[in-house]
This record gives sequence, structure tokens and C-alpha cells, in this order.
Amino acid sequence: MTSAVRKFDSLDTPEQRKPELTLAQADSRDTLRNCVRRSLNDFFRNLDGEDVSELYDTVLAEMEIPLLEKVLEYTRGNQTRAAEMLGLNRGTLRKKLKQYGLL
Repeated sequence: MTSAVRKFDSLDTPEQRKPELTLAQADSRDTLRNCVRRSLNDFFRNLDGEDVSELYDTVLAEMEIPLLEKVLEYTRGNQTRAAEMLGLNRGTLRKKLKQYGLL
């Protein structure tokens, strides 16, 4: 038995048995965080010296709109269930839906 196999067998839980990713591997995985990171890199690369304002609100809207759309699709339009999934109260969800023209 190799030392790597002995080390693997000695780990107690499946969580401990997961291989660790290098930073390069973690950055290349298609996670939501990495998709946002790549989009922001593209955004800044394409600015070409232009000034930017209200970037925080812009990024939030770009994330929030598809999130709301997909959660509503998943809940088949059930706003109460969608609000619960999102951790919002129903009034806040409706306000956001109106804000983005989704209602």
C-alpha cells in the first residue's frame, strides 16, 4: 500500500477525503463567484479609461435580476415560496420585482 493510499484511508470523514484544489484550479472552476470574477475582469478590461459610477448598484442589479427570474421560475411564480427561498419577506420581494419590471 502506498503512503498516499494509507493517508487517504486514515482520514475520518468523506469531507476530509476531498482533494484540495490549487489556487489555479479553484479559479478555473465554473462557480458563481468565478463567473462574477471573470465578468468583472472583462468589464474593467473594456472600460478603456472611461469613468464609472454606481458600480455597486449596477453589479447588484446584474446579479439580482437573473436570481429573481430563476427563483420565480423554480417556484412557478409562487412569490411566497420564492421569498422564503431568498430569505426575504414577500413585500420586499414584490418591491424588487417592481423595481426591475418583473411584476
